[in-house]
Amino acid sequence: MSAPTPPTGGRLVRRLVQLYVGLALYGASSALLVEAGLGLEPWGVLHQGLAELTGISIGVVSIIVGAIVLLLWIPLRQRPGLGTVSNVFVVGLAMDGTLAVVPDAHSYGVRVPLMLAAIVLNGVATGLYIAAKFGPGPRDGLMTGLHQRTGRSIRLMRTVIEIAVVASGFVLGGTIGVGTVLYALAIGPLAQLFLRLFAVPASPAGSTVVAGGTGRRAILRR
Repeated sequence: MSAPTPPTGGRLVRRLVQLYVGLALYGASSALLVEAGLGLEPWGVLHQGLAELTGISIGVVSIIVGAIVLLLWIPLRQRPGLGTVSNVFVVGLAMDGTLAVVPDAHSYGVRVPLMLAAIVLNGVATGLYIAAKFGPGPRDGLMTGLHQRTGRSIRLMRTVIEIAVVASGFVLGGTIGVGTVLYALAIGPLAQLFLRLFAVPASPAGSTVVAGGTGRRAILRR
């Protein structure tokens, strides 16, 4: 016998909690990768490089870049959701908040476990906020928008964009290393695992889901 579907109000509360906890954890995990110093996720490399160039905190740089990417949605005719706009601000604020309280890591005995924990936490965070179905993040929406406008695969669009982002960030001083490679290999399987774990029960017939599906394809179709 299947479990009863939770009331609509309870489902909405759960989705909102998942969204904001997921975004906060995403920012925290990105900050932990910075602290580990063994390589960042692709967009983190760009954010760190821009932060080094401008002297602005990496969290604020993340917010600025997210806002600029969101503007690129206009010619691509993408529609942002609550999660899209929240992503721009919450992730960057969580990054700066985490960096302010986490002590510096110097030895590899601390940095390597910190890197591994950050990658797993990023997978948890990705599963939480995408499963909430409030719309993809600005960067994921850019990839899906280019996919729709060009007819090219999401895998190709993601690869082209992330190579450009990593190369630009590295030139500006961002950190590329084993963490970058491990992140690229692990984030798809981790996100898929946690998407299943945190999946919100389906809405009753006739109700609507906000921007469901797009963000999941952007993350998982590699």
